[in-house]
Amino acid sequence: MTKKSIGYVKMLWTCPRCTTRNPGPQKFCNGCGGPQPADVAFEQAPEEKLLTDAAEIARAKAGPDQHCPYCSARNPGGVKFCGACGGDLAGAKARESGKVAGAFRAGPAAPIACPRCGTSNPGAALKCSSCGASLAPPAASAVPPAVPAKMRTPGRSPALIIGLILVALCGLGGLLLLLLGGRTSEAAAVVDSIEWERRIAIEALRPVEREDWYDQIPSEAQVGTCRQARRGTSQDPVANSVEVCGTPYTVDTGSGFGEVVQDCVYEVYDDLCSFTVSEWTVVDTAVARGASGVPAWPSVSLAADERQGEESETYRVVFITDSDRYTYAPATAAEFAAFTPGSRWLLTVSGFGSITELEPAP
Repeated sequence: MTKKSIGYVKMLWTCPRCTTRNPGPQKFCNGCGGPQPADVAFEQAPEEKLLTDAAEIARAKAGPDQHCPYCSARNPGGVKFCGACGGDLAGAKARESGKVAGAFRAGPAAPIACPRCGTSNPGAALKCSSCGASLAPPAASAVPPAVPAKMRTPGRSPALIIGLILVALCGLGGLLLLLLGGRTSEAAAVVDSIEWERRIAIEALRPVEREDWYDQIPSEAQVGTCRQARRGTSQDPVANSVEVCGTPYTVDTGSGFGEVVQDCVYEVYDDLCSFTVSEWTVVDTAVARGASGVPAWPSVSLAADERQGEESETYRVVFITDSDRYTYAPATAAEFAAFTPGSRWLLTVSGFGSITELEPAP
């Protein structure tokens, strides 16, 4: 994502001595004449207009201001010597910059009522047209002091109590699962029954519908309809791309000016097409199953346009004890061959009722 510059605007600063709001580039307060402090924060104007004056734009592009280390005078970025005392600015500290002030305020600002006389003033006004008072927003009220612990009212909120109960229940449930999962028991068992099933998929070439980017479609496929779709993004303009930008916002340049920028990206479009291609598809399955004997694969009869596909097998052994029944699934035919109806086994069973270990009974 790239930043696209739209232009520059003037910001504001509020005098800490008299609360007068002043244009950002102005070095001295319009109200009391005091110099702009080195640590004063630049604010976004209620109504922002892009600069058209070439000199102001050049100053905005010069970078953050620097305050002279000898006389504290404010100097534009890039200047080598102080305009007030002539001191070398090589060691001057640049103002902070790069902070996002907020979304660009292109529309007219709402009227402001004077806090002193109540007169309605244009939203962009810095002082009252009637009495001359500053139209700076009132300072935020102080945060009330924390109540000492011994003066607080005892008790807890219902939400806190419910949260504590839920945490306790979750902990209890986890402990129960841990105890059950870790607990095991041994049992003498007899194989009650065995079952096996073997399957072979039968595949044939069949036309199937797919969708992909045009340059990814197999050469033997039959292309259908295509449509333009967003395939990706690019930082730079490329063929068949559209620039998409976010909401403009103002960034403090540290010079009393703000730069209005947008985060932009190029969305790249391409042909997304449907196509038909022949693929090996499962059309049938041959199955063999039994409850005794040696497992065998089913016989397969293939047509001229068919082939044998994936093979799969499952095995099942049912044990009975004096009080329970347990089911076990051997992984291979070799393991399954060890179980015959009536044979005796020693089982290790988890707290959840699953067999974890087994061995022939002596």
